[in-house]
Amino acid sequence: MGGTVAAMLPPEFMDPSAERRKVAAGVVLLKRGSTPAAAIYVESGRVALGVLEDQSLAHQLGEIQGPSWLEATGAVLGLSSVVDAVAETEVQLRRIPLARFRQSLAAMPAAARTVLQDVAHAHRCQTELAVSRLAKDAEARCAEWLLRHAQPGEQGALAVSLEQRKRLIAAQLGIAPETLSRVLRHLRERSLISGKGRVLHVLDPGGLRMLAGV
Repeated sequence: MGGTVAAMLPPEFMDPSAERRKVAAGVVLLKRGSTPAAAIYVESGRVALGVLEDQSLAHQLGEIQGPSWLEATGAVLGLSSVVDAVAETEVQLRRIPLARFRQSLAAMPAAARTVLQDVAHAHRCQTELAVSRLAKDAEARCAEWLLRHAQPGEQGALAVSLEQRKRLIAAQLGIAPETLSRVLRHLRERSLISGKGRVLHVLDPGGLRMLAGV
């Protein structure tokens, strides 16, 4: 997320004298609704973007891998962050004071600055829409995914073969891997599915359809 905006920022925006900091995995780098005092450039490491619930990233919208700007859209527009950002690995970053970042922005040719701001506005709208769509909870999305991937197994019963790692499946659903594991546990407890290995058995397709709203 924000890759298009970040790619449009010229090299001089990365101030070599900016404060360098190393943060551990699990540290929250940005919070929704807050306006950071500095633009953040991730030199190395991976950062997940999404929505925090109960101090964990319950809904994941994407991720960035350094070197890259973190939520450049907010810095360009001078607005608060639309998403939460959490370090998935150890991250090496630089913090560029927002005033200095804005000075570099003002020094751009007027036409280039206008294009950059237009792209940033468009990306902001897309991200806000993506966050709003998270109103459909994780259980509903997971149930819909299971139904879509279910195939007839032994004696005609439906089964889902987990050919991908849970982390990749969770990314498709826009949730954190921990949330996917919790949802699958709840579905087992409700006797909608069974199985804990690479194959999940669908015990109650009707129940899953009701949960998914399809």
